[in-house]
Amino acid sequence: MASVKTKLAVGLFVVAGFTMVIFAVIWLGMSNYLEKGKFYVAYFDESVQGLDRDSPVKYRGVSIGKVYSIGVAPDANLIEVMLKIETGLKLDKSIVAQLKAVGNTGIMFVELEKKRSGDILVAPDRTFESNYPVIDTRPSEIKKIMGAVNDILLEFKNMDVSGVLESLRSMLAKLEQTLDEAQLKMLSREMQIAIRDIRNAMDPEEWNSTLDSVETAADNID
Repeated sequence: MASVKTKLAVGLFVVAGFTMVIFAVIWLGMSNYLEKGKFYVAYFDESVQGLDRDSPVKYRGVSIGKVYSIGVAPDANLIEVMLKIETGLKLDKSIVAQLKAVGNTGIMFVELEKKRSGDILVAPDRTFESNYPVIDTRPSEIKKIMGAVNDILLEFKNMDVSGVLESLRSMLAKLEQTLDEAQLKMLSREMQIAIRDIRNAMDPEEWNSTLDSVETAADNID
């Protein structure tokens, strides 16, 4: 009889132990979801380097939540950032998200604010559905700067640089000849030196080399 009671007690103890373990696992896994807050998701078409889980989410500088998770979107193109808003603020379609840096530290956070007239928004077409409300995004300042640099370089590439420089060199040569003919001794000598320096700087090969250096520097920054 005692043996049966012992086996029953051991069995109940084992069952109770397993039950507590399972309950603990479920509780730890669901604890974040049971916390106060509402989830939103934003999709960024740029690098989110410097943004981490638990990075602040701010509304006009006021902290209202945190980054809950970061991952690649199902289309393997966009970056999916899930936001957990821990205040009673409800985000609607008038809100836009943007990546911002904390000074020069390289650390990023998500800034939320009202959309402005003329905003360049990134609301890419998605081939997948989201389980959470989607917030539109605005390109970060870094992306805007790099886009402007690339546009300038593209304009330079499309210009007939060699033709423009050759015309300028020809004009400078005529000006130098005119000074010689006028026999302006001291003045012409100084101006001739300055003109020759400018004309040498207008050499197409030198100019193209300079453009290549600028483009390489822009790529390194990017």
